[in-house]
Amino acid sequence: MRVPIGIEIFAEETDRRGLRWEDGRLEEFAHAAGGGVGLRRFGAPARFAHLDARRPLAGVFSAGESVAFAAAVRDLHEGRAPRTGELRWPPPPALKPFVPFDRARRWLAAADRAARRDRRVRQVSLTLGETHRRLAGRTPEGRFFSDARHYVTFVVRVTASDGSLTQTGTEVAAAQGGWDRLAGFDPSALAALAARRALNKLGAPTVRAGEMTVVLAAEAGGTFVHEAVVHALEADAILEGGSPHFAKRLGRRVADPRVTVLDDPTRAGQRGSFAVDDEGTPAQRTVLIENGVLRDCLYDRRTAARAARASNGHGRRESFAFPPIPRMSNTFIAPGPDAPEAILRSVKRGLWVTRMGGGQVNTTTGDFVFEVEEGHWIEDGVPRHPVRGANLLGNTAATLAAIDRVGTDLGWSVGTCGKDGQDAPVSDGLPTLRIPRVLVGGTNAR
Repeated sequence: MRVPIGIEIFAEETDRRGLRWEDGRLEEFAHAAGGGVGLRRFGAPARFAHLDARRPLAGVFSAGESVAFAAAVRDLHEGRAPRTGELRWPPPPALKPFVPFDRARRWLAAADRAARRDRRVRQVSLTLGETHRRLAGRTPEGRFFSDARHYVTFVVRVTASDGSLTQTGTEVAAAQGGWDRLAGFDPSALAALAARRALNKLGAPTVRAGEMTVVLAAEAGGTFVHEAVVHALEADAILEGGSPHFAKRLGRRVADPRVTVLDDPTRAGQRGSFAVDDEGTPAQRTVLIENGVLRDCLYDRRTAARAARASNGHGRRESFAFPPIPRMSNTFIAPGPDAPEAILRSVKRGLWVTRMGGGQVNTTTGDFVFEVEEGHWIEDGVPRHPVRGANLLGNTAATLAAIDRVGTDLGWSVGTCGKDGQDAPVSDGLPTLRIPRVLVGGTNAR
């Protein structure tokens, strides 16, 4: 029996492995596999249910739909030869499924040694994770789709102390592809860099608080564009009144003409990339802000229907157990015309941010606060010394309008974005930016 047309079906299989290294030894090795199917009916009322491969379907749908769904799930997971018009899994990946265990352990041990070259380093935490995900689905119109996504992630966190002050440094590398992609990041070099960040802050003075010129380096990561800008350009925020700065401003200027913002899931090998989104819409590069003018938002099928338009392929879900929602993928501000070195030399006194930390944004008001994990005081166009304890405070609308230099470079950071109880892998990019007036706050956190 087949699932009726008009019902969306989304099935996936996942295989995950993680290694955690603490205090000079392997502390944890975890390996898990799973899968299931999600079923959604559009219309009034919309319904969603999901079926774990080991559990029966919850009785949310009519009996006829439940029987049809169960039959499709059984065929899928029992590996029966697909008939015309049924779901088809993507072929098994040609790449090796996981980093060989012995090699992974050698990488972690070498990274631990690289981070401990200074006696002030007190703790090194390393995590190596791999996720292999295959999905298949059918749209409500009866069109079938499939995709395969393979993630590798390496995270290092180093804690250093001089006896009176404790500081941390972190580095994250992530990509899509086989485990050989991770070798290109050089885990030992990343661990040494995280240690250097922590050690530099031990001798750094606290920041001089006040309004000043701030330069965001490309290597600082794209936290600003992700959190302060594009969350407010996800269509559910627009339609539900959570983003008044951008609502009803399509075709109007919302940023300095130097600023162009894009989201592009078609970028090969990046953490947020995919061939089709989790509703089967082909991935597409979306220009959100072009030369300061608002051009588009990020839509899934549901929000696109409310806006009387087509989805632009940004419906994503954490797993089969969740309905899709509008999400980012690889989000970035496009490079501009200014040489990064010239931008730095143009600053008389200010702050050069080379690593962003976490932050909070109120999408309703646009007010934000971001931690600066690594920053340097600038005088006469030259970075003089590192500083610690800095925060950036401001407003999205005012900051977008104030940007007056955009570098020719482009740096990336990676992460996992949380929204509405769902996590999604993403990457964020930024060229070197100069913002003439930003309120910089200081902290005395130890």
